[in-house]
Formats: sequence, C-alpha cells, structure tokens
Amino acid sequence: MRMSRHFGETLRAAPADVEVASHRLLLRAGYVRQLAAGIFSYLPLGLRALRKLEGIIREEMDAIGGQEIGMPVVQPAELWQETGRWYSIGEEMVRLRDRAGRDLVLGMTHEEVVGDLVRRDVHSYRQLPMLVYQIQTKFRDEPRPRAGLIRVREFTMKDSYSLDLDEAGLERQYGAHYTAYFRIFSRAGLGEVSAVCSDPGMMGGRLAHEFMYLSPVGEDVLVRCDGCGYAANLQVARFRKPAPPAEPPRPLAKVATPGAATIRDLAALLGIAESRTAKVVFFSAAVPSPAAAGGLDEQELPPREVLVVALVRGDHEVNEAKLAGAIRARRLQPATADEIRAAGAEPGYASPIGIDRERALVVLDDLVAASPNLVSGANEEGFHYLDVNAGRDYEPDVVADLASAPDGAPCGHCGAALRHVRGIEVGNIFQLGTRYTAALGATYLDAEGAAHPVVMGSYGIGVGRLLACVAEAHHDERGLTLPITVAPFELHLVCLSKREGAGLRAQADGLYDALCAAGVEVLYDDRDLSAGVKFTDADLIGAPLRATVSERSLRGGGVELKRRESGETRIVPLETAVAGVPEALAGLRAEAQARVVSPGYPGR
Repeated sequence: MRMSRHFGETLRAAPADVEVASHRLLLRAGYVRQLAAGIFSYLPLGLRALRKLEGIIREEMDAIGGQEIGMPVVQPAELWQETGRWYSIGEEMVRLRDRAGRDLVLGMTHEEVVGDLVRRDVHSYRQLPMLVYQIQTKFRDEPRPRAGLIRVREFTMKDSYSLDLDEAGLERQYGAHYTAYFRIFSRAGLGEVSAVCSDPGMMGGRLAHEFMYLSPVGEDVLVRCDGCGYAANLQVARFRKPAPPAEPPRPLAKVATPGAATIRDLAALLGIAESRTAKVVFFSAAVPSPAAAGGLDEQELPPREVLVVALVRGDHEVNEAKLAGAIRARRLQPATADEIRAAGAEPGYASPIGIDRERALVVLDDLVAASPNLVSGANEEGFHYLDVNAGRDYEPDVVADLASAPDGAPCGHCGAALRHVRGIEVGNIFQLGTRYTAALGATYLDAEGAAHPVVMGSYGIGVGRLLACVAEAHHDERGLTLPITVAPFELHLVCLSKREGAGLRAQADGLYDALCAAGVEVLYDDRDLSAGVKFTDADLIGAPLRATVSERSLRGGGVELKRRESGETRIVPLETAVAGVPEALAGLRAEAQARVVSPGYPGR
C-alpha cells in the first residue's frame, strides 16, 4: 500500500478527553475514528490489524474442531422469551419492533440462536460432540463506554458454542478452549494474561472463567494469592473470614448516636472497632416470583419487585455480584431514600428490626449471621441498637457469602494474604450445561431412543478489545510497537528523496514492487514530505520493521533496516534487500512463536 493513496491520516495529538494509551495511539496512528459514544469506525490500518487477530482466532478454533457459521444480529424476541432472558436482561439489550409490530432484539450473544439451530438440526447422539463459532459484530447498550475500544457499545466478537452428550464432554471442550485461549492471547503478544474464576452473570450456568490482561487501566479487580495460585474476579472471590467472638447474647439496648450516619462515625462515637457493627446496604431488585400452583416455571412469570436489605460486617463491603447470585436477581440497583423509608427503614440508621417484611427481603452475610452483639441501626435518625443478634432480634430471608474480599485478606485455601490487581477482560468461557437447550427443547436421542437435552458451553473473545490490549502492551513514547502477528503491515518502507531525486525514487519503487511480489506486506511511504514527518508517522503506526532508502543509506551500503521495538539497525545491500527483508521478518516470527504458551486446563 502506497501512503500517497492510503485512506486516513495520522494525528499530531489526540482529543483531550482520551483516557488511555491504546485509545490515544490508535486514534493518532489512524487505526480508528470515533463516530459516537462507544461506536468506532475501523480505518484500513485498524481493519487489517483486526483481521490479523481474527485469523489467529480462526486457526485456533479450527484446531480444536470448530466449524465457522454465521448467525443473524437481529433475532426474534420469542427465542429470548423462551429462555427467560427477555425478562432478566435490562436496558443493555436493545429491543425493537419491525413494521408488523413483532418484537426483536439486537443480539448481544447467540445462545438462543444456537439452541434453535440445535433443535432443528441435531437429532441423534451420533451427531455429537460438535463445536460451532462465528466472528460477528454485536451491540450492547453499555451505559458508560470508556477507554476507546476497551469498553464500547458496538463490538466484534468471536463467540463459540460447544455441544455435547454429557458433562464429561463439556468438560473436555471447556478445557480445549482454556488452552486455545492462552495460545490466542500469547500469539497476539499478550503475555500477562491470567485465567480467573468469575461470575456467570446473565449467561447462567455453574462455572465460568475470565481471561484477564493484567493492566493498571483495567476496570476489573482481580484477587490473587501468591501462596497457592488462587485467582478470581473480585465479584466471586472468597476469603477466610475471621471467627466471630464467642460470647453470650446481651439484651438489646437503644442508644443515642447523633450525627453517626456512617460506620466510621458510629465506631468513633461508641469507641468500638468497625468489625463490631453491622453495615446495611439497600437495593431495589427484581427477583423470581414463587412458582405458581399450576406448575409454571419461574422464568415464565413476571419478576417480583422487592427492597433488598443486605447486611455485612462494618469493616466489609457488600459484593453486588454475590448478592445478586444469592437472591437470583434479574435486576439489582441502589435503592432510593424514598424506597428505603417506604419500608420503615431510615437511611444511615437502618437495620432489619421493625421494617415492613412484606416489602423487604433481608439478606445476611454469613459472618453477620454468626456474629453476636453487633451494633446496628434503630430505624430512627440519631439512634442505634447495641447488641443486635440475628435470629433473635430479626429473622433473615437468606444467609450467604456477601462480602467482597479485602486487599490483604487471608486466602480461603492456604491463608496467605490476597492481593488486588487490575485487569481487562479479553475473553470468557462458560459451562452452561442444559440452561438453554432444556428451555428451547434442543434434545438428542440416545442409543436406546431416550431424549436428553444437549449439554452446552459458550466461549467469547472481544476482538476489538483484544486489539486495544495489544496496543496497551506494545507501545512507547513515540507510538505503537505492534508484534508482527498483529501489525497491519510487516514492513514500513520509507523513501527519502528530494523532488529532483528521480533515480532514488525509482530504486525505492523497484524495491517496493519486488517485496510485494515476494509476499511481504509493505506500507510504502512514497509521499513528498520531510524525513521527520515520515519517521514520526512510521513510529506512530508501529510496523515491526522499517526499511529506509535514502542517499545516506545508499552511501552507507544499501537499505537501512530498523526494528521498531528494539531500535536495532543494520544495513543490507540494495541488491540483496529482497532476500534480506523476509529473512529479518522470519526472525521476528520465530521470536513471536517462541512466546506462545499452551497450558493445560487445571480443572476445577
């Protein structure tokens, strides 16, 4: 590609509101342009890099038996209603109607469509196992798009779906994806990727892992143990909770606590540790309705709206993902002061004692349930109760692990200190089981003719986000330093000739034609611009190898080759450059291949 004909341009500076290096450099290098919040166009450079990543993904998916298919973005609402997700997913899913008034959705993911295909085309146990995948544009109405391609609304995603006879088959395909994902990420140049246990969330199922690129700009908090290797997303991380004090319950007593609306103020006023208090956090939630007497499944009924009263010990924080899982919430959001008071509670001075239990669902962290004589609110401004005991003074509806694992908390497995690190989710894998196939009637007949629901797994990689992570991992103060496996062009050829330098230009043109004929991907800067502008653009764009043809290089012996990442330079004779450039590129590919890892799935 000649840069004189190339669509898109480099920018001397990025917009002032750009937050992270990948966003800034992908904009400045002319890879992407933002159309709206969380919606980007890929210019030729960006699309070529995206296609390189898709090629890696296709190779690894095909290697584990995947068959590529294509599924619609627009899907009928009936499918999502059959599985219940039409009712459980909030505003992030775009709902629309066609001219006939039929409800439709923009696909965020395709479990429902795969389930529909299975019930149409899979009939016998002889057809299983199978693995299908697609690479497709999706839309999710993310409320807070940020950081360029890291959190967007429209995105390109590889989603694959395993189909098996039983749980053992699912486990094998899950493990194959686990290994394939590490190969994909390491081939793309991401070395700092960690697989962590995660919350299945809206996907459902019983087991999930997220693949996290460790980065200080990541939104996700990971909990890791250096003692035993335990790693989990903060949403699901467990830790060893302290044994509550052994003491008999004391009589309930109401005390004045003016101005003590926070745990810190309350503990300071009473001269106690925050661990001797109960923290109350309120949420508005939609939870499953009790199954009807006629035997209707809870997914077929509208959800029940409740005020959730969640309690953790005063030195802990409520983990919303754990809470949502404990009550099977379809929606969970902070409650308003009016909602809290409508149930008979007082913000800042609340407890479950005396509230309207018809309106409220009381959920306790297991440590609060086991801790005697805590201080909690009296549901009256300026007053608290001393020596509150669960089970005596109020009855919880649910007791579960609700607390987020604090930084430095003891590991639940080995007791070593846990530490928090930040990461960006680049992939996820889910063991769905029969969550979707049973709902959709996607079954197979076994050897005896008995019907069983197909056992399913779901596996995703955000391709645009992966590109952003590669850019976060591979850049310097001058621009991108992309690995050869991802860079849109392998070689950036720069011709430095003056207007009257027709002979030098002809030599550079000839080298460009010969390299292209040899199969080298060349971005040729044939523009009539200064050396400074051309070198600045080459550094921004970040091709792994630069070849410069100039009067100076020819006086020095030929063509100057420079590795972008290391800055290492050497001269190769012009007449042997057509062979020397592929040799240098082969060395870069060998180095990239040496960094590929294939860890086995460790199991549960």
